[in-house]
Amino acid sequence: MSFVKKNRLACYKSRFSLEFFKNPQYAYTLYQAAQQALALKYDTISVIEFGVAGGSGLRYLEKHAGILSELTGLKFEVYGFDTAEGLPELEGYKDVMHQWRAGSFPMDLDLLKSSLRTAKLVIGDIKDTIGDFYDTYKPAPIGAILFDVDLYSSTKSALRIFDTEPENFLPRVRCYFDDIIGNETALTNEFMGEKLAIAEYNDRSDNKKITPVYHMLAKSILRKWYPKCYVHHMFDHPRYSDFIANPNQFSPLR
Repeated sequence: MSFVKKNRLACYKSRFSLEFFKNPQYAYTLYQAAQQALALKYDTISVIEFGVAGGSGLRYLEKHAGILSELTGLKFEVYGFDTAEGLPELEGYKDVMHQWRAGSFPMDLDLLKSSLRTAKLVIGDIKDTIGDFYDTYKPAPIGAILFDVDLYSSTKSALRIFDTEPENFLPRVRCYFDDIIGNETALTNEFMGEKLAIAEYNDRSDNKKITPVYHMLAKSILRKWYPKCYVHHMFDHPRYSDFIANPNQFSPLR
């Protein structure tokens, strides 16, 4: 990464501080994806939101992607998956039926379309639309995914996004799972919801794992969104082991 790009990203990070109270989790996720992409010299990456609902999150992604592109030259493709009709039919207790119900969070499709600048909407049930996503849209390598589909069944379907060639992704895809903690009503746990979908996904392969961003959990001040930050590791990605850290690493005697 060039000196200029490093300083532009530092400038953007300071600008992010003014936006944190609005949508810090999306800002952080996209920013970190950009850091990796620039270090590996990608020119374009994709970012996806599963569960668009009213569309506020997707518009934030557009905004942050636009600023990052202006400052660094990195290009972004933004995609949003949603039924446009609210949550689909729930499939049992694993979908946290005491918290969610079908039809919640509907979209005003025409209104949202008129407010988007570059983002593309993928409308329909995820289990149906994800199958031909790569053939239809031919997205740039995916660097960040925001999961906000609430349900175990929908999260399980959304995780099929990773069932393709490593070259369709950055080696480490930044992820955000909005409903992984839950609340006093949901009482989300490892036997339902997003946590269960992630655990089952991790059991499927030795080369693909979804893990928390552990250093975020060690900060002296924790924000509620920190534990929702995850990373998809693709260990068999041809560029997974490419060095991207500061090359001037040393520890002098003190």
